[in-house]
Amino acid sequence: MTRRMIIMIGCVLLLVAALALGKVLQIRALIAAVPKPAPQTVSTTEVQKLQWQSQFTAVGTLNPVRGADLSTEVAGLVRTVHFKSGQDVKAGALLVELNADSDIALLHSAEAAAAQAAIVLKRDQAQLAVQAVSQAQIDADTNDLKAKRAQVEQQAAVVAKKSIRAPFSGRLGITALNPGQYVNAGDKLVTLQTLDPIYVDFALPQQQLAGLAVGQMVNLSVDTFPGQAFSGKINAISPKVDAATRNVQVEATISNPKQILLPGMFANVKIDVGGVQEQLTLPSTAVTYNPYGSTVYVVKEAEPPKEGAAGAPAQPASPSGAKQLVAQQVFVETGATRGDQIAIVKGLTAGQVVVSSGQNKLKNGTPVVVDNSVQPANNPAPTPQEK
Repeated sequence: MTRRMIIMIGCVLLLVAALALGKVLQIRALIAAVPKPAPQTVSTTEVQKLQWQSQFTAVGTLNPVRGADLSTEVAGLVRTVHFKSGQDVKAGALLVELNADSDIALLHSAEAAAAQAAIVLKRDQAQLAVQAVSQAQIDADTNDLKAKRAQVEQQAAVVAKKSIRAPFSGRLGITALNPGQYVNAGDKLVTLQTLDPIYVDFALPQQQLAGLAVGQMVNLSVDTFPGQAFSGKINAISPKVDAATRNVQVEATISNPKQILLPGMFANVKIDVGGVQEQLTLPSTAVTYNPYGSTVYVVKEAEPPKEGAAGAPAQPASPSGAKQLVAQQVFVETGATRGDQIAIVKGLTAGQVVVSSGQNKLKNGTPVVVDNSVQPANNPAPTPQEK
């Protein structure tokens, strides 16, 4: 009875072993039948160590050193316009005259009254010498003369207001003012702007405040004049950080001898910070940004699989005899950017080859074929132009 049980158990074990071996062979056959991932075509670039000048960049607005919309303090009829639209004028130049005939007549009347008061004072002073009048009369005559002269000054100021003059040197704007036109007090007559030098106002994050100083050089460019660079110096840094944006306002003075920069333009501002340093550099297209971190794909030669228990053969070389290349995902820490380039602070070393385009179709270990016939932009100072 015991022998039969042993034989039965042995048969069952043999059957289980046979079934297990069959399943293992079936799984291996299925694995062998799975197609290998096709190589993906990518472009590559080499990690380079380049000279890098750290910069702060911002978008600013051009404002005049002096600028005003000129108007009149009093109402009146325009008699003469002494300027043309777009004309450059000096400080004090007469721009507009309003009709002041009645005001001039009142001025003459006040001048006559002041002259009469002066005569009366002089006559009474002569009489005071012979005790013909009292000192009180002389005091009254003196005060009356002062009042009359004050009236002359007041009326002269009214007449002067009828002549609008340039408060500073600059360039006039476009106006539709014509002789015979009636203007009210406060009506805009023409704008006057000083163009050389000119201010640029911009804001920078508070963490960059430590790299700013009054007198620091500023480089400026505008889309209106591509390829032209303008330079100046920081003349003021706001003592207050905006609580809403955490930005600090900065103002720089830019030389504008040709007067081609105009108030209201926006400008791209760059400020060099510190000295020139060496940085590992890649095209910005090589970096993939993810919620869990920034990554790049490093291209390296594939390692042939080791001889396993199943006797898997080693991976054959490509038909051309070259070794197969694969992409390996690497996490990196990025730094500053300039143009089409980005600095790599951590994760790579100089000389490594990384994928510069085509990484969106890759995953870790994907075979790749390198085609560098077309490369993404890698210019530290690009100048895009519309076509």
